[in-house]
Amino acid sequence: MTDRMLPLLGGAAPERSDAARNRELLLGAARRLVERCGVRGVTMASVATEAGVGKGTVFRRFDNRAGLMAALLNHFESAWQAAVISGPPPLGPGAAPLDRLLAFGRSRIALNLQHAELIEAAATSFGRPYAAYSFTATHVRHLLSELGVEGDLPVLATALLAPLEVVILEQQAHIEGMEVSRIEAGWDDLVRRVVGSSA
Repeated sequence: MTDRMLPLLGGAAPERSDAARNRELLLGAARRLVERCGVRGVTMASVATEAGVGKGTVFRRFDNRAGLMAALLNHFESAWQAAVISGPPPLGPGAAPLDRLLAFGRSRIALNLQHAELIEAAATSFGRPYAAYSFTATHVRHLLSELGVEGDLPVLATALLAPLEVVILEQQAHIEGMEVSRIEAGWDDLVRRVVGSSA
C-alpha cells in the first residue's frame, strides 16, 4: 500500500508559509465553532469573527461555505489517514492483518458518524470525496491480500466498505435506532465471513 496520504479533494498546489498559517488559523476557528455550535451553526461570518479577520479573507481562502466545510473535513480525513499509515496498532502497522481490518472498520464507523453533518455539508459542493474513498479501498484490498483472501479483491473491498458509508450508518443509527455496538458487531461478522478460513 502506498504511504502517500490522499487528501479528500485531491491535488492542491503547495501553499506559501503565510497562506498555510492563515489556512490553519481559519480552520482552527472553524473547528472550535463546530464543537460549540455544530456544523449547521457555522457561517463564513462566524469563522471570520472567531479568527479575528475580515469576512472577505475567509471567502478568498475557501470560496464558499461548502469549500470551508470540505477543507475542514479534509483536515480530519488526513489525520485519520496518518493514523492508518503510521499510527499505533491495531489501526496502524504492527498488528495482524485481521486485527487491523477490524480496527479499520470500527474506526471508520466512528469517524463517519462523528462527521456525518460535515460530510454532507462538504458534499453539497464537491460531491463524493473520491480520493478519500480511494485510500480506504486501497487499504482494505491490501489487508485482504495480506490475509490471503482469494477472489476479486476490488469487489470484495467495495462490499466491505459499503456498510461504512455515511448514508448507511445514518440510516442504521439515527433512523432504525441501532446501537453503534451492534453496527460494529455486524461489521466484524461481515469481515470474518469474507475472510473465512484465510485468517
